[in-house]
Amino acid sequence: MKDRVAIVGAGVSGLTCGVVFAESGYRTAIFAEETGQRTTSGVAAALWFPYDAEPAAAVIEWALETYQVLVDLNREPRTGVSMIELCQFSRTGEIQIPDWAIPLGASAIPMVPSVIPSEVSRCCGITGPQSELPRTFTSGFAMTVPLMDTTIYLDYLAKRFLGAGGEIHTGIRFERPEDVNLAFDVVINCTGIGAKNLVHDEQLEPHRGQVAIVPKVENLTCAIVCDDPPLMYAIPRANNCVFGGTNEVSDELDVDPIATARILDECSRALKIEKPDVLSERVGLRPFRKSGVRLERGCLRDGRTVVHNYGHGGSGFTLSWGCANAVLELASSR
Repeated sequence: MKDRVAIVGAGVSGLTCGVVFAESGYRTAIFAEETGQRTTSGVAAALWFPYDAEPAAAVIEWALETYQVLVDLNREPRTGVSMIELCQFSRTGEIQIPDWAIPLGASAIPMVPSVIPSEVSRCCGITGPQSELPRTFTSGFAMTVPLMDTTIYLDYLAKRFLGAGGEIHTGIRFERPEDVNLAFDVVINCTGIGAKNLVHDEQLEPHRGQVAIVPKVENLTCAIVCDDPPLMYAIPRANNCVFGGTNEVSDELDVDPIATARILDECSRALKIEKPDVLSERVGLRPFRKSGVRLERGCLRDGRTVVHNYGHGGSGFTLSWGCANAVLELASSR
């Protein structure tokens, strides 16, 4: 009989690990204070792209494995996964296309001085004399990537996990991993920034992200992202659009109205639209780990196996399936 597995944390990493373990025949339960929409994962724009996570080599391997899974999930409408064109821009110089992105179809976006890039024009349905539009970006590249609508995808993962025989227990906070009931043989730590307290990991650093949810932007069919300071992205979803964002070292969870105003300014300027109404504002803490993602097996003080899976920074969705499969392999090894 296979081990009983307890997963601590119910964001995208915990839910994905839950699916992988339950569908592999393990008796699996998830324990968390909050789940799905109420976690940091619920704040994420959830566009597949490696961002704010180390080490690069391992991150790219996990990301590419996740990419293939998400491409398959895109074929099922109920998952909330779709494929979208990502236009990644720079305001300050020549952007480099990552080597790993070229086999996925990434290509440079032709830029014409003093006009809005043709890709942005097409995505936003802008017509008329482009020479009259102010220049925003200096270079960019485009590629097709998975987009997970968190309002659908996180619920899909939870339902899939429960359908495989898993259990979800919310409203639970552990002070240490050993507090998990001894009926469980293996503990999987997917607590994100919570690992700073759960296992006293001083390498964890909260990278604060704030977004504004706005009504759907007419004719916006691709994701527009610019990583140059100030960070800016506009990502269309089925029922709304995510405008972002921020990435600063802070554990402040209150909405900053100044940040919201800046986000609206930047996105509206890039998209050449009037400032939209704000439906809601969300703040989450990306669990960046200075020494890199922690994905390793260990032993608790009571002798049970623990596998740590946290520190994914801004790449929780992007690395989710690759890391979950690696966790399963570590937990299964003897």
